[in-house]
Amino acid sequence: AVCGSIPIIRNLEEYYDNELLHGISGIFNGSSNYILSKIFNEGLAYDTALKQAQDLGFAETNPILDVGGYDPKFKLTIATAHAYGLFINPDKILNVGIQNISEADIQYAREKNFKIKLVPTARKISTKQVVTFVLPKFVKADDFLYNVENEYNGVTVQAAFADKQFFFGKGAGGHPTGAAVLSDIAALRYDYRYEYKKYHQQNGLIHTDKVSIEVYLRYVHEYTVEKLEIENISERFSRNDYKYVIGSISLKNLIANRELLLNKDVFIAQTGKLTYSQQDIAAIAEEGVFAN
Repeated sequence: AVCGSIPIIRNLEEYYDNELLHGISGIFNGSSNYILSKIFNEGLAYDTALKQAQDLGFAETNPILDVGGYDPKFKLTIATAHAYGLFINPDKILNVGIQNISEADIQYAREKNFKIKLVPTARKISTKQVVTFVLPKFVKADDFLYNVENEYNGVTVQAAFADKQFFFGKGAGGHPTGAAVLSDIAALRYDYRYEYKKYHQQNGLIHTDKVSIEVYLRYVHEYTVEKLEIENISERFSRNDYKYVIGSISLKNLIANRELLLNKDVFIAQTGKLTYSQQDIAAIAEEGVFAN
């Protein structure tokens, strides 16, 4: 169910059962990654790359589940249950896809020597709090995900003792999916069951939205910037046909303005930087488990 031929759930459940995980992130959707690879490596237009993905069976006729970030969100929900013992309502997880990407966004990334990938993230931001979201991300050349191309998936696990580990394999296509299904069927023969060990450990973790994410935001109307309440602006550019800003937006505010982010005039990508205040951490620690 998660990342096709990559046995990430089995590893989260068994290998990391007593490990302190700082975060999991990666490329969980082969369809959107195929499209982005064709855009960045071959210069194809988004619509052309999408049509190719559909013709090859990687993307559905209605591709919004893939390109809109819904499929990786559902997979992130499953992975978070095994990694942290948190059962989160998917509606509480922000997902923003790649369907609004423009030539200007692609050119900006190329000028910085970045690629854009659709990256689901679960990260522990304190001893008791975990944040989750799915956003396009500017990926640098030294990132494991930079060279994950086409229908391949990649998962990075950051652990306290095992440090950073990377899993790589095909995430879309008949044979990889069939191999994953066959593996699960074989496991049933010896009565294998997921134990959800982290859940039963009662580790007291809670799901929070009290964090800010540094993003690149391309927009048309100034109302968009005002509505999202962007702070700590480090870069801004404006001309008649292209406006963008780089700054921090609270995850809570992004979730509250999901509909605004679906506007075709808006594209958003994370830089990978998160910020949060000690006041936020103290406040959420008193609230108990929420958003589950």
